[in-house]
Amino acid sequence: MIRKITTLGGYIREYQESVENPKLFWTHQAEAFYWRKKWDKVLDWNFEEPSVKWFLNGKLNITENIFERNMFLRKDQPAIIWEPNNPEEEGITLTYEELFKKVNQFANALQKMGIEKGDRVVIYMPMIPELAIAMLACARIGAIHSIVFAGFSAKSLVERINDAQAKMVITSDEGYRGNKTIQIKAIVDESLTDCPSVENVVVVERTGGAVDMKAGRDIWWHDAIQDMPEENEAAEMDSEDMLFILYTSGSTGKPKGIVHTTGGYMVYSAYTFKNVFQYSDNDMFFCTADIGWITGHSYIIYGPLLCGAKTLMFEGIPTFPDEGRLWEIVDKYQVNQLYTAPTALRSLMTYGEEPLDNKSLRSLKVLGTVGEPINEEAWHWYHDHIGKGNCPIVDTWWQTETGGISISPLAGIIPTKPSFATLPIPGIQPVVLDNEGKELSGRNVEGNLCIKFPWPGMLRTIYGDHERCKNVYFSKFKGYYFTGDGVKRDEDGYYRLLGRVDDVIVVSGHNLGTAEIENAINEHPLVHESAVVGYPHEIKGQGIYAFVVCSELSTGGEEGIRNSVIKGVSKIISPIAKPDRVQIVSGLPKTRSGKIMRRILRKIAENNYSDLGDISTMLDPDLVDEIIKGRIG
Repeated sequence: MIRKITTLGGYIREYQESVENPKLFWTHQAEAFYWRKKWDKVLDWNFEEPSVKWFLNGKLNITENIFERNMFLRKDQPAIIWEPNNPEEEGITLTYEELFKKVNQFANALQKMGIEKGDRVVIYMPMIPELAIAMLACARIGAIHSIVFAGFSAKSLVERINDAQAKMVITSDEGYRGNKTIQIKAIVDESLTDCPSVENVVVVERTGGAVDMKAGRDIWWHDAIQDMPEENEAAEMDSEDMLFILYTSGSTGKPKGIVHTTGGYMVYSAYTFKNVFQYSDNDMFFCTADIGWITGHSYIIYGPLLCGAKTLMFEGIPTFPDEGRLWEIVDKYQVNQLYTAPTALRSLMTYGEEPLDNKSLRSLKVLGTVGEPINEEAWHWYHDHIGKGNCPIVDTWWQTETGGISISPLAGIIPTKPSFATLPIPGIQPVVLDNEGKELSGRNVEGNLCIKFPWPGMLRTIYGDHERCKNVYFSKFKGYYFTGDGVKRDEDGYYRLLGRVDDVIVVSGHNLGTAEIENAINEHPLVHESAVVGYPHEIKGQGIYAFVVCSELSTGGEEGIRNSVIKGVSKIISPIAKPDRVQIVSGLPKTRSGKIMRRILRKIAENNYSDLGDISTMLDPDLVDEIIKGRIG
């Protein structure tokens, strides 16, 4: 059974053990799982190559630890509860036994179509149960799944399919998102004109919309599983065999295929799920992410199911058919842990408290945020209006590359502080380095967030390009994993993320974190959201350029907003931190997962639009031209 920390003293003891004897600590966690053959060695590593291997020569299958291991106690318990886009459509509940049978059926279908251990399978689907079934079926037979968010363009899909040399694509006819119907199979068809490695396409019938089916290549899901047996013998995997590839965009160049392996990722995702969210038997866990992102991998599917949890999967968006939808779902399923993004919260805040009328929300025990540091205003709104002042907020910091949550409060155990991710998860050894690579000890320090010792869930490589992995993550500070983030460690030893290191602005020799300035701007009563970047300044070295989204304009118009924003930042932080330029915009360029694309804004602030880099993940590309036209200076 996975060890669960229950007290602050327990956290302190467990963290100390994880630092003083990490091999023994992770041995204790790994022993909670079923291994066909136990490992010969717990850990072998160096950060120079880099090379990290956990539980060497251990043999297992991650789906045996989801199904066979849980089946005796949880056969009839809900595993995945699916809530469709349209609340008038009936949802689906799959028990552990029902999910197991469906995974086995599709695993058999994959094998019949020639998919073997080590083959790469790209999954490009909406948030429907078949997405979860497909990824688990791949894991069952040892195929490597690479899930691509079903909002990416055909060009983006081509890049990912070709980089992985995928043998199959699994998709759907169409998908629903709010009041829109998304043409999913059509995008796959467009992409496959340039993807020679793909031999088959499996298509789920979601909407019943008309799609082209290419003879000899395409097959309907329901036809593929017809007459397939509901038993399948799981492939034996080595602990370091690849489990999945997940692509994340770089600031330049092609997307990076982050590789996670079987044993270490299994242990880490389950351990962090149970401890951060303090999950107890029969709780209902709801993560609002898409499975196309790492959050969905780790905290909708693998982490919860490895812990025998009930996990809620939502096809739609928080504002359809009305702005109260998310809160209706919480009440409908009596959700106990809610994990969502600050971007979503800030958006929901703009509708006021009316959507909360007649919503109980009394089932909630833990609130979580992911994707970016949560600003103080949103933190207090979430705490007061959603948690009713009774729910701890776990402001989680982690990355696709870390595999699971790395710095976060443990709910109800580690005291929280708005806008602080607080303390590291046991097993994570963060350090703050200055720009020369010197470790800054003690409290009240600021610098580069690095990690000096490996943990089981960390990336192993960038698929097909290990040298790029070394250059991006292990070269700037020798002997450390470099997160790319700036961080402040305060007088309590708590960590506050300051955004990407290239989002730390050096003004007249002072390091200013963009997140801190944005928090100050966002306290303005008419400001909905903001993003701050640096730009070359003749006197200061760098000036501060603020892009500001307003819910409405003051009586003084845009100029009135600009002046009050500048005064507010001067008052809250310091006159040094006040923006030199404030541009009012209708929206900010974001990825489809809700992250602000600051490098785009930086290019605009610098008046340099020649190469905007990879914009395949941008939600609304038209915003860029609008912002460029309104540029100040």
